[in-house]
This record gives sequence, structure tokens and C-alpha cells, in this order.
Amino acid sequence: MKKTALIVGVSGIVGRNLADRLIAERDWTVYGMARRPGQREGIVPVAVDLQDAAAVDAALKDVKPTHIFLATWLRQQTEAENIRVNAGMVRNVLDAVSGAKSVEHVALVTGLKHYLGPFEAYGKGSLPSTPFREEQQRLDLENFYYAQEDEVFAAAARDGYSWSIHRPHTIIGYAVGNAMNMGTTLAVYASICKELGKPMQFPGSSVQWKSLTDMTDAGVLAKHLLWAASTPAARNQAFNVVNGDVFRWNWMWKRIAGWFGVEAAELEGEGIPLEKQLADAAPIWKQIAARYGLAEDDLNVLASAWHTDADLGRPLEVVTDMSKSRKLGFTVYQPTDESFFELFEKLREDRLVP
Repeated sequence: MKKTALIVGVSGIVGRNLADRLIAERDWTVYGMARRPGQREGIVPVAVDLQDAAAVDAALKDVKPTHIFLATWLRQQTEAENIRVNAGMVRNVLDAVSGAKSVEHVALVTGLKHYLGPFEAYGKGSLPSTPFREEQQRLDLENFYYAQEDEVFAAAARDGYSWSIHRPHTIIGYAVGNAMNMGTTLAVYASICKELGKPMQFPGSSVQWKSLTDMTDAGVLAKHLLWAASTPAARNQAFNVVNGDVFRWNWMWKRIAGWFGVEAAELEGEGIPLEKQLADAAPIWKQIAARYGLAEDDLNVLASAWHTDADLGRPLEVVTDMSKSRKLGFTVYQPTDESFFELFEKLREDRLVP
């Protein structure tokens, strides 16, 4: 039977790549929900402000999803506000579809802030040992990821469907205007360095430069979401999801720079944050866009320096364990350098970088 997916956050890096996967599967009707979902073949757009419960009710009154994929959030000034807004959006969606009794499974995408803490206390205090494992307890901190999970757990208990929680590391994938997009940010930074004839300066900490880490390809995450939604043994469980390889940034930085034909500077001491390196780069990007006929000349639409700085500036090793998924049969593997290269090719093909 054909299944009906509601992707909440379809315009983001997770939602867009999940939609591509579902469309390719051909046995899904796909609804894409966002404030501005856009128009894409194979997706029924649902434009709505997720903070407006009445508007969400109205937008979903005729939608009867069998599967809901929650992949959206809005950054606020404090964690208390993050909890209020982001838990509220999850609650509004799940309450709106409750009456239809059509839902079989809900998947929530969060991330490694589950183990590292919220932005206000990121990587501080008493943290679990690496590699992070799903059975490690929640931190004794307010965290909007926990609040979102609790909304899913409560709605699933009320309406009788299964759930899965997915905790990716930094996601590499194609999306424009996304707030958490390291791959595109680094592609833009490398292009600026090449234009100026400067080496790429690592923007993070010496710990990240030297330590092992991992990342998550958006395509791997999409496959993981579908796997958990269709595998009985994966129901009502939380999972880490990463590519399967590990690397050090002192190796990956050279790989990325080499792809763009740019020198990679060795790190001496601590790195210079990208927000500082790119502070005056907006006019330079406009010149680059004009010279090469690029589709987007606004640096702020493409680059999310703050998020890249947060990830690369962590003062501790961050690596995750995938044993739980592997034991249950999820065996997808993706080399992370190839994830970057495939994204860079796509960005170049769409004239977003020269």
C-alpha cells in the first residue's frame, strides 16, 4: 500500500534530502511542511507557521499521514525559549493529526547536543565519555532536544504509534539558506580563499584539529530514517547515525582545500573563527558571484559561520558509536571526504560556488 509522509522542515538540509529519497522510492505520497516549502515535483507543499497551532490545524485538516518526519527547529536567544518554541512546534503538529488516527510512526531528528548540552552550556560541565552511546543518560541541563523527545513520547503513548529518535553528528548535504550547513559554508570559504590567493586557515580548536571525529551525510540520514520507520526491531528506540568512518580535521582540512586547489595552512595554537575571517567578506562574495555568474550573491544565504565555528571550536573529542544500528541491520557506509566532494560538485553544478 502507498504510504503518506509528512516531512516537517522540508526546506532544510534533512527534509530536502529525505524528500529526494522518498520520491525515489516511488511508493510514497509526500507532503512537505515549512513556512516556505517552495514548489518541487513530487511534493505537496504545506506552507504554515509551525508556532501557530490554529494555522497548523487548518493546514493539516485534510492530511492523513502514515509517517511523520520531524526535522525542524528555530534558534532562540535562550534555551528556555528554545524549549518553548521548538517543543511547541512538535506538539502543534502531533496534536493536529491526532484526530485522523492515521499515523503509524513518528521520527524525530535531533543531534549530538543530546550528549554535549545546549548552546548556552555547549561542551561544558560533566559530559559522557566518547564514543557517545544511546544508553547514556540525559545531562542535568535544560535542552530543547529533550523537550521535543518528550512531546513525541507523550503523543505516541496517547495515539498508539511507534517512534524513533535520530541523533546525527554534523550533517553534510545540499540545502540553501540553512542555518546549520558546514559543507556549503566551507565551500564558500574555500572559494573566497582561492579568489584572494590566501591559504585556508582552520577556524577551530587545536583539540578538534588533532582528535578523532565523524560526520553524517544527509543521504545516510535519509536512509536511516526510512530504515527505522520500516524495521520492527527499530521501533521506539533512539539511534546515533553517522557515516561509519572516523577522521581528524588535520587530514580532512587538506582534503577539502585540495579539492578547491587552495593551500591548507597548518594550525599553530588555536584557529581563527570563521565569523571573524568572513566578517568583511560579503562585498568580496558579491564580486565573485558577478565574475562567475553565480546564482546567489548574498554570503549570508549560503554560509552559516556561527554553526561551523561551534562545531569546529569544541574543546573535546566528539565521536559516536553506531553499534546499535549495526546490530539491528543498518549497514549503510559513506566516506566523509566523498560526502564533501559530492556536495561541492552539486554546488558547482547549480552555480552556487565557482
